[in-house]
Amino acid sequence: MSILVINPGSTSTKVALYKGDDTLAAEELQHSREKMAGFRRVADQFDYRMRLVAEFLAKTGTDPKRIRAVVARGGLLRPLEGGVYEVSDAMVDDLQSARYGEHACNLGGVLALPLARHWGVPAYVVDPVVTDEMMDKARLTGLPGLFRRSIFHALNQRGVARMVAGRLGVEYPHSNFIVCHMGGGVSIGAHRRGRVVDVINALDGEGPFTPERTGGLPLVPILDMLHNGERDYAELRTTILSQGGLVAHLGINDPRLLLARVDQGDEHAALVFRAMAYGIARYIVSMAPALTNDEGGLDLAAVVLTGGLARSVPLVEEIARQVSFLGPVEVVPGEVEMAALAQGAVRALNGTEPVRTYRAD
Repeated sequence: MSILVINPGSTSTKVALYKGDDTLAAEELQHSREKMAGFRRVADQFDYRMRLVAEFLAKTGTDPKRIRAVVARGGLLRPLEGGVYEVSDAMVDDLQSARYGEHACNLGGVLALPLARHWGVPAYVVDPVVTDEMMDKARLTGLPGLFRRSIFHALNQRGVARMVAGRLGVEYPHSNFIVCHMGGGVSIGAHRRGRVVDVINALDGEGPFTPERTGGLPLVPILDMLHNGERDYAELRTTILSQGGLVAHLGINDPRLLLARVDQGDEHAALVFRAMAYGIARYIVSMAPALTNDEGGLDLAAVVLTGGLARSVPLVEEIARQVSFLGPVEVVPGEVEMAALAQGAVRALNGTEPVRTYRAD
């Protein structure tokens, strides 16, 4: 028996078949920007993406009778606790209508439910991006009415934390981790006994600068820039989210090119490299108070570095050098989203993790 995994993204659809931890077949189907531009709304892509899933099943000779469950990437829903959720009509309604935002990941549950119903098996989503378990004291800011939000790489962060827990011989629900996902943006989560109680949210402009994002900036000078007309709102927002960091400093977004310039003796590139590593390390350390025990000591199984930037050995070494006083530093390069989805479905089917019910507001 196998599990069908569907992970729709903005420019690709990942489809795979798993049996336990083993990948039976997998394919990443790329979509051109021209093709995607032909759809007015994400929901309009349903037939196109469903056809791709059907072609994958036909190509792999998959017998639907051998599929035990369908699991998909969770979309933009109301804020939820992490875990495994059964896909329901209420969930699909919110995803199709883009009630909480428009993104390709909304198609995950929308694709999974009709397939699962046709085959008479359950459909799940696991640790959606809207996972919100943040402590109230971490949510509050110094401006009443403005709260920090929990938006992070929930699926991959939880997936790699579980993987590292297995390596260390501990159980994820009973251990503490600081997980740093490093990609175009950097999100950092304090995982306390299986709950992510604080998050550095890259999407809202928090945290260190990254290949493409500015990270946190001094607020008063930013206000002065807007007031003086040096930057307008749209330009500044674009810079913060996609044209900052390495792009702004050096005109590149690839850390390999950064390291090449460092090796060539570029002193400014060397400073930018050290500053980026230091910033990431500084925000990792800032998660420590969320994981202190009643006696005031730090209770931490490991710091985990993951994401595309974790493939850069010099960057990982520079960060690890500055955070290793917290505890062991474990590295999981890239991402494990497909495996994390499959493993979530296995836990649900085996009864080792409760299946949650989505209720619309």
